[in-house]
Amino acid sequence: MTGTLHRAAGLAVLAFALAGCETDSDDLRAWMDQSRRTMPAIKETIAEPKSFEPFRYQASGETDPFSIAKLKVGTVDSARGGGGIRPDLTRRREPLEAYPLDSLKMVGNLAQRGTTTALLQADSVLFQVRVGNYIGQNFGRVTRVSEDEIAVREIVQDAAGDWIERDTALRLQVQESRK
Repeated sequence: MTGTLHRAAGLAVLAFALAGCETDSDDLRAWMDQSRRTMPAIKETIAEPKSFEPFRYQASGETDPFSIAKLKVGTVDSARGGGGIRPDLTRRREPLEAYPLDSLKMVGNLAQRGTTTALLQADSVLFQVRVGNYIGQNFGRVTRVSEDEIAVREIVQDAAGDWIERDTALRLQVQESRK
């Protein structure tokens, strides 16, 4: 008998809860009806979507610009090779490789026994540089030293991660004399 009382009580609570929900939906219906009466109807038609024509990359023998390997920055795929150019990461670094090229100044040169040596200033310290020395932070190697400039070939990575060579120069800094 207690089981029937529990069921009857549960049904009474459920009926009461559902009756409360009915009043909430009446308020909602009334608000929706009022909104439909006061809101103007939208009469614009939506334009039909444009048809999409996919592009097919058909350059045979070329590197696909959308390949995952090409998009990975900072890595070099040995199949592509990047022209075979790579810096020697195992060699001992030279002191001028700690400075960016734009912070180095060529302040003079020396000529001894047919060899021209450039004088570079970095943080108020003078360094002697010859052809073959490394300078700058991008694996720059001195390729030519003349009286008024130093030619440097750097090895840098492009956006695709391939190593490329870039030529640059440091020119002699001439100080104007004060009168």
